[in-house]
Amino acid sequence: MRRISRLTRVAVGVASLALAATACGGTSGESGDDGGDDNGLALAYDVGGKGDQSFNDAAYAGLQRAQKEFGYKTADIEPTDGETDADKEQRLTSLAKQGYNPVIGVGFAYGPAMKAVAAKYPDTTFGIVDSVVEGKNVASLVFAENEASYLAGVAAAKATKSKTVGFVGGVDVPLIHKFEAGFEQGVKDTDPKVKVVSQYLTQTAEEGGFSSPDKGKAAAEGQIEKKADVVYAAAGLSGQGVIEAAAKAKIWAIGVDSDQYKQEALAAYKDSILTSALKDINGAVFALAKSVEDDKPLTGTHTFDLKSDGVGLSDSNPKFAEVPGAKEAVEKAKAGIVDGSIKVATE
Repeated sequence: MRRISRLTRVAVGVASLALAATACGGTSGESGDDGGDDNGLALAYDVGGKGDQSFNDAAYAGLQRAQKEFGYKTADIEPTDGETDADKEQRLTSLAKQGYNPVIGVGFAYGPAMKAVAAKYPDTTFGIVDSVVEGKNVASLVFAENEASYLAGVAAAKATKSKTVGFVGGVDVPLIHKFEAGFEQGVKDTDPKVKVVSQYLTQTAEEGGFSSPDKGKAAAEGQIEKKADVVYAAAGLSGQGVIEAAAKAKIWAIGVDSDQYKQEALAAYKDSILTSALKDINGAVFALAKSVEDDKPLTGTHTFDLKSDGVGLSDSNPKFAEVPGAKEAVEKAKAGIVDGSIKVATE
């Protein structure tokens, strides 16, 4: 079994690559293939699909890197509305049958399906983002989202003038609780007088919490009415609505997963995107693909944290440097997390 250190070294090596690429529609692979040695990395997307300018697009950037580096055939498959675990299992099975290797499920929702399918295809390496699945041929790619969110909270506390900031979570699940916990702790450690207003869009992913910009926009508008002048969304595609609402109200938005300031689809709102809490999903996806290409496939649980540059905070917007004390406070907080003097909560 490969250990965390190897995956981390590979991921850090590609961390300088853009964390997200603008998605081009369609899939890279054809569904009718019989497989073959030229079939490489395949992605099965989470809700929201390619084009979310966030979570899924960060994974797609890793696929693009692998495709260019190794010159092989890839596939990336969209989810369907209201799909079941059986639908996900069928999707993963189809990709494994066609000979794609590795096959990566982008999102914790693939957990049950991957556990079932990986056992049936022991010669295929599987990967799952944001969840842990036990299996001899499965690599679980997880992140310290709470650490990146802590830094976002520090930035929000420095940027707010109303002493009220907002958090919008896509779905009320433990993964998103990590984002909220880190964000709120970062805010309070920086300025205890700042109030954090939180809202979750839905109880389940099937209700559209990660795929409904209109829900995100409505939630952000409600928080703005409560005087929030910085809003942070951990909501996938729904976060685009949060950013839109922030831009309309001329307040700050904080992006997530990818550097959303750089996303072409969000260009109209970029001046309102103060920063983004980053997850190097790009690097994790590429690292797993490279391990398979090197015939040393990674398995087990691999954690990307602040110390390994697996998570972080963007500073692409020049206006970030103009927020009094923000850059210095973020750097100090980062150093504290890395050296262990700051312990970030997960819930």
